[in-house]
Amino acid sequence: MIRIDGSQGEGGGQILRTALALSACTGQGFSIENIRAGRRKPGLMRQHLSCVHSVQQICAAEVEGDAISSQKLQFIPGQAKAGEYHFAVGSAGSAMLVLQSVLPPLLMAGKPSQLILEGGTHNPMSPPFHFIAEVFVPAIAKIGFNCSCEIERWGFYPAGGGRIRVSILPAADRLQKIELCSPGKFSGSSVLAAVSKIPWEIAEDECNTVVNAAEFEIVHKQALSVDSPGPGNVVMLRLDYENSRAMFCGFGELGVSRKKVAAAVYREANRFFRSGAAVDPHLADQLLLPMALAGGGAYTTTEPTQHTMTNMKIIEMFLPVSHEINQIDTKLWKLQIESQKSAGDKNVSRETFDSRIG
Repeated sequence: MIRIDGSQGEGGGQILRTALALSACTGQGFSIENIRAGRRKPGLMRQHLSCVHSVQQICAAEVEGDAISSQKLQFIPGQAKAGEYHFAVGSAGSAMLVLQSVLPPLLMAGKPSQLILEGGTHNPMSPPFHFIAEVFVPAIAKIGFNCSCEIERWGFYPAGGGRIRVSILPAADRLQKIELCSPGKFSGSSVLAAVSKIPWEIAEDECNTVVNAAEFEIVHKQALSVDSPGPGNVVMLRLDYENSRAMFCGFGELGVSRKKVAAAVYREANRFFRSGAAVDPHLADQLLLPMALAGGGAYTTTEPTQHTMTNMKIIEMFLPVSHEINQIDTKLWKLQIESQKSAGDKNVSRETFDSRIG
């Protein structure tokens, strides 16, 4: 039984989501205390319970402590099984954060799966659907994890009501250790701003603001008015390179001008563009788990966040891997993951992984 202190590092829900995913992947049970101790309202919220119960269904886990506001949880998994699953997160909850927990075990389950998730698709403080579909999914495909995502209905915070469909194929027989240390040639970028139940001109102004302030070429811009249960606004700027993609997002909210929303996006994107990194800080966090399942890999990124560092510590509790971070320039860091039992191998097969964790 792995014991986790949920107050360590950034002390948020990512600790629980990573533990759930790896517990279902490896068959190792865990107990966690001080859940979300670093948050204003500690303990399990409805969104986190959705993660717990979704992974529980996939691997027939025995669970104790799964209640609103609970700061303790015990999770003992059975074998993860592929299949057709439908999880409704609730109006305000992020469907994309639930996906973070259920996707890894379904990728490792050995057979195809179909997944429908309902809830928020474009929420602050979580990766929006477009980031997952256009940045994360292509990145993990390089490792050997193949899936596709389709949005059927947008869902903004707080109304939610979105719906996505995910088709999941079994992981490749031989997973690749990726090296994303150089982005390669820059091939342009695109900006998409979407609004629901507010004037379309807001999205158009946000697009123009980003285009005028970006320090790189934007080859495509699009302003959309989308059908969603509640009002909302998101701006998404994607940078395309030879070897990788990055995305930076901003969300409209009451009392915040459209110019300020757009400025937050282009300023972060400009900093990343100047850094020469291959992986943006959001993808840097999300790539850790699939890279560790493959036995290792490396990438360059901007200064690692506390979120990333905490996530790596949890991963090392479940898998025989270690990490090393080195600053190689003023605004550039390299993160490397190595398997402690197969260091030096270029590839790690699923069979090798299974025997290592079994």
